[in-house]
This record gives sequence, structure tokens and C-alpha cells, in this order.
Amino acid sequence: MGFIRNVFALIGLVALIAAGYGYTKINSTLAEYGLDVDRLSTLMDEMDPKAPEVYKPMIKRMLETMNTAEATVWKVPVANGLSVEDVEEAMRFVANEHNIKNVGELPLSKQVEAMTGEKQRYLNIFMFCDPLTAIKMIKHSDAYSAYLPCRIALLEDKIGKYWLYALDLDMMIWGGAPLPANLKEEAIKVRTILLDIMERGAKGEF
Repeated sequence: MGFIRNVFALIGLVALIAAGYGYTKINSTLAEYGLDVDRLSTLMDEMDPKAPEVYKPMIKRMLETMNTAEATVWKVPVANGLSVEDVEEAMRFVANEHNIKNVGELPLSKQVEAMTGEKQRYLNIFMFCDPLTAIKMIKHSDAYSAYLPCRIALLEDKIGKYWLYALDLDMMIWGGAPLPANLKEEAIKVRTILLDIMERGAKGEF
């Protein structure tokens, strides 16, 4: 069972689960990646100690929804009775309190309504950035540029309830080899700020 837990902690095998593979195909799949049990064990030793904690809930969400997007996002329900203006004003306030820049907003539903003349479910996407942390992340790995800026979406679901969505940053922070200590500290700080924006925004708290 320990071996299976370790295998499930790997990103590649999360996709494997979604594709419907089972335990009996694990060994052949490892071979396709040029891996065997010993090499897999070595890779696990090289990962951040928190990696299994990161991938466990992602795998759970994947199995429950069979949706990779659902598996890799945070989502927070907006308190009943709040307007979108309440939520957005609170989010802007919290971002400013933390000195993180709101570098843009994409009022997607309004834009589509203007283009089509048809009413859309509400969707506004906020883009937040800490430029100094962002440039340090890119210096560590160019691939982190795909995470920038950090986005939070305010979305009306199909039954009219509002939610806040953002990418789950835990995989970026703890999902692979350990980040340098100073970079990890800054990444965790950004994570804390984004969650604070979401949680207080969802409650309309200033």
C-alpha cells in the first residue's frame, strides 16, 4: 500500500487515474516513463516532504469529479446575500491591505453580452501580482511564468450561486523538488494573501 500511495503522488499518474488505468497497469506504465520501482523510490526521496499531502486531495477531487480543472483549483462559496459589488470591493480592499497589485480585471460575462446581446452567467476575473516575488519565481524556472499573474475568478454557477475560484498553488510550492528556502517563503506568503483575498472577499469582510 505504501508503494501505491507513492505512485499516486506523481503528477503523471494523476493523469493516468483520469484515463481509467488501474493497479494492474502501474508497472507497464512506469516502464513507459523509463522508471522502475527503485527509481520511483529515489524520485520520491527527492521531492518536497509535503508532496504526498499536496497530491492526495487533488487525486480525491479527480476521482470524485473526473475533471482535471476541478482537481487543481481552490474554490470558496460566496456568502448568501452578498452582491458581486460587495465581494469585489472586499477583494480589492484586502489586496490593497496586503500591498499586492490588482493588475487587471476581465469582465468576461459583460464582454460576451456586449458581443452577443445574450445574458450570461456573471464572470469577472481578477489578476493579482507581487512583481518582486514573480520575477524571483521566473529566475528559478521560466515555466512559472504560466502562473502569472495570480487569478481569482468570481463566477455565478448554473443555479445562481456565486463562487471564487483560483489555481491551487500548493502543487507549485510543494509538489516537486523543494524550492530554495527564501523563494519558498515568498511563495507561501503569496499563497496566504490569495487565500485571504478569497476568504474575506467571499464574506464581504474588510
